[in-house]
Amino acid sequence: MLYHGIRRSEVNNLVLVEGNDDKEFIEALIRHCNISNIKCNPFGGISKLSNELEDLTKKSIIQNQVKKIGIIIDLDEDSVAHRLDSIINKAIQESFATDLAIFQVNHWITVPVDSEVSVEISCYFMNVGGRGELETVLRAIKKNNSVRADCLEKWRECVEATEMKLTNNEFDELWINTYQRFDCCTKTDRNEAKKNCSLTPSLKKGIYDFDSPVLRELKQFLIALTS
Repeated sequence: MLYHGIRRSEVNNLVLVEGNDDKEFIEALIRHCNISNIKCNPFGGISKLSNELEDLTKKSIIQNQVKKIGIIIDLDEDSVAHRLDSIINKAIQESFATDLAIFQVNHWITVPVDSEVSVEISCYFMNVGGRGELETVLRAIKKNNSVRADCLEKWRECVEATEMKLTNNEFDELWINTYQRFDCCTKTDRNEAKKNCSLTPSLKKGIYDFDSPVLRELKQFLIALTS
């Protein structure tokens, strides 16, 4: 059986991401950097990571379809150390019956799958300045004028004055939706907002700076995935 379209004849490196928006962004960044030989697959959220790795163990790795696995998840408001222990290493150890562990981002470990086959695994956390998710990164690399999205800061102050609190991630998601739809889409485009103003078309409009230094460590991680 092939894993998500990977052919047996290819030497492949796989990056696992939480959701479809993460996949769209990582694939756009891979294209921008002209990086080849990476397959990107969403696994449906951190609670499903162990199942995804177990599935790989039974299929693609043993059949030599996958040589390296890079895992990308959101850091949210967590610490790197806790994210590693509670999610990444827990999933690796459960899936591969090993005591091996990753101790830092972009640190690669070689995990035995059976007596003859092994796979290299590492991870990266989506964040800016030690917190956040994909939308936090997108907000940090925006290129266009964002006057409408920036007005949300005043709205947040108003809302939180009523004791209704927004998490930073919730605000970042709202900011990005507003930026894409009202700062970067025409009124005509907004008539079909899902088609014209969602993340997938927005990534093709040049409204995000893929050369931003914010993406330096993520690019290093993707390059290491292919080396």
